Amino acid sequence: MRIDSLEPGEVFVFGSNASGAHGGGAARFALDRFGAVWGQAEGLQGQSYGIDTMSGLAVFEEQARRFVAFAAEHPELRFLVTEVGCGIAGYRPLQVAAFFAGAGENVVLPESFQAVLSETGGTE
Repeated sequence: MRIDSLEPGEVFVFGSNASGAHGGGAARFALDRFGAVWGQAEGLQGQSYGIDTMSGLAVFEEQARRFVAFAAEHPELRFLVTEVGCGIAGYRPLQVAAFFAGAGENVVLPESFQAVLSETGGTE
């Protein structure tokens, strides 16, 4: 699913870096289209939500878990998750999909992540 526009209450979830320099990929798209804030690496910003995917898998996992908790606290929002970490960061869905295991109904994961989670039951 390619995300080109958002409805009110929808949030574009993208991979960022520690400095919040949204220069390429989905991060640049979030900056240009959905209110991402230059210099903010993590969290809700406009109609987007950043997760640092460039500072190693441990940081990525921690921030993805915080995102899943944030989404659970905001059932009024619908979160559209890109293939976070699978572009510029260079990870594969098999490496990172489990970080989003347990996400609620208001989190729409990319098909590649859904496939991994259904095969593995949410574990590696």
